[in-house]
Amino acid sequence: MPRLESMAKIENYSRPPRPGSSAQDKYSALDLEWRRIGLGVIASKALVEAKLYKVSDLRKISLEELTAIQGIGKSSIARLKLIMEAKKISFR
Repeated sequence: MPRLESMAKIENYSRPPRPGSSAQDKYSALDLEWRRIGLGVIASKALVEAKLYKVSDLRKISLEELTAIQGIGKSSIARLKLIMEAKKISFR
């Protein structure tokens, strides 16, 4: 147990959010549209962190900027492009 106590004293130590915590609630409230279209949790969180909350928000950025977002992979980009085409939305 002494090791856990010493870890807790580390200045930047933090525990992962528990189910029902405010950190998890923050994402679940904001990434609803991304989850609805089938994006994974990591990609959804990455888009929320980039302040992109719905498909129409993708008009604000270029494809290059989207690919530079950590957590957005090839399959997420392909899915987003299909949805954007269906909604007649294009990148900046």
